[in-house]
Amino acid sequence: MVKATSVLQTPTFKKAVKKLKPNQKKDLDLAVKDLMANPNIGEQKKGDLAFLRVHKFKMNKQLTLLGYSFDDGALALELMALGLHENFYRDIKRKE
Repeated sequence: MVKATSVLQTPTFKKAVKKLKPNQKKDLDLAVKDLMANPNIGEQKKGDLAFLRVHKFKMNKQLTLLGYSFDDGALALELMALGLHENFYRDIKRKE
């Protein structure tokens, strides 16, 4: 099993994290630790979102999507987006 050794954050992701409450950040931190231990747990998207993997987890008992990419060669995990399912994929397409 491959583990991520570094975590990068896009400006969009950083902005979303700034708006979180402390208890939400705890849930996010746990999800990121899970991803670092096993970057392949997220679902690989297809088509024009092929660069993206999505990990679904509960934050404050609400399903939250964490969009990321993983570079096997550099063992780098890039956190790209965070949000609820509504408009998540549409917004990601706009930013790319």
